[in-house]
Amino acid sequence: MTDTIYALSSGALPAGVAVIRISGPATAHMLRTLCGSVPTPRQATLRSIRNRNDDILDQGLILYFTAPASFTGEDCAELQVHGGRAVVDAILTELSAFPGSRHAEAGEFSRRAFHNGKLDLVEIEGLADLISAETEMQRRLAQEHSSGNLSALYRGWAKRLTHARAMIEAELDFADEDDVPGSVADRIWSDMRILGKEITEHLAGAGVAEIIRDGLKIVIAGQPNAGKSSLLNRLARRDVAIVTDIAGTTRDILSVDLSLAGFNVRLYDTAGLRETEDRVEREGIRRAHMTIEQADVILLLSDGPDDFASLAQYDGLKPVLRVGTKIDRNPVLWDKAVADVLISTVTDEGLDQLVDLVKRHLPDLSAKNAMALPSRRRHVNCLEQARSAIDMSLAKFNSGLDIQAEYLRQASNALGRITGRVDVEDLLDVIFSEFCIGK
Repeated sequence: MTDTIYALSSGALPAGVAVIRISGPATAHMLRTLCGSVPTPRQATLRSIRNRNDDILDQGLILYFTAPASFTGEDCAELQVHGGRAVVDAILTELSAFPGSRHAEAGEFSRRAFHNGKLDLVEIEGLADLISAETEMQRRLAQEHSSGNLSALYRGWAKRLTHARAMIEAELDFADEDDVPGSVADRIWSDMRILGKEITEHLAGAGVAEIIRDGLKIVIAGQPNAGKSSLLNRLARRDVAIVTDIAGTTRDILSVDLSLAGFNVRLYDTAGLRETEDRVEREGIRRAHMTIEQADVILLLSDGPDDFASLAQYDGLKPVLRVGTKIDRNPVLWDKAVADVLISTVTDEGLDQLVDLVKRHLPDLSAKNAMALPSRRRHVNCLEQARSAIDMSLAKFNSGLDIQAEYLRQASNALGRITGRVDVEDLLDVIFSEFCIGK
């Protein structure tokens, strides 16, 4: 933390503009040496950047931020220069020559922001998600987290737990004082019940957050030659899977990601479901059933009205859309009551209706606070621990206030681990390894 770090913070070279970020105690000295003087803080200034021999390396905009009013909480600078490889390499070489300076590690700027109290772990994880967001809903979820709104919710819960513990401690330590209430039950236990319910309702959104981050998993299943690979190719608008008239062509699991109504949707093409003696095909069918078990929605395809029985065991357990295929060949075979939608990948008939049916299984995020969701497994684990500790505290009303206060302390610590305020050193390497160099 005493080193001054630097890194290319923008995208791959060559580029129109490259941003080199610097953070640490020697930032002002570096600017004075490279640019002749330190620019006015928080004001973009055009300067020439020179090496130790006073040769001009480039000319660019220099931004200087003094501690603690910076991203990392330290003195920081950004050099906005031309994005040629030779230009950037020359400037990074000059920066490396300063004593106490070194190239930043992955996520090190964000890690310093955390250690200096500028961001908590939820905000930092949201920042990482914002950088990697590929769909509109991923962007909205990441923005909610990186802006601190979710952290504010958790801090509010932690404050209520702290108040409850303080009331208990006051009664235990100063029970004979006139201004200390004789019982904390009316003041805090009703609020603790409400808090436990709020955490439970919050946890219910974890599945929605998983869909936003990882995508809605849709498995295309059915008997051989039902048109599964053709549908995958048509929806992907490119040839992802091999299509032939030979039964059993698809042996392994193929997948493709699509953006649908702002959500990421992951389509899986699977082996045709049938009895077979072919060992390789049997392995493909086994993998198909494993993928179906993990699906959010199943598209069950059939090119005939009598072939929808192959996935009857999943009825009621998962949403199954029955899709009649190849209707361009013999449409009179089909009774529309048998299938949810009839399609042709040759004429595109019914594909829009199929997409509309899939959209109905996407989460409804119209509520104002719809994006206040626990988006990572560790968030869910800590929230479950907090709720369990609150439940135990409420259940131990015959064990004494000191026991109940201990469970509330455990609940408070569990919430603190989400934002990084309690016992998270072992998590930091994992979390910051997700970042790119320069962030």
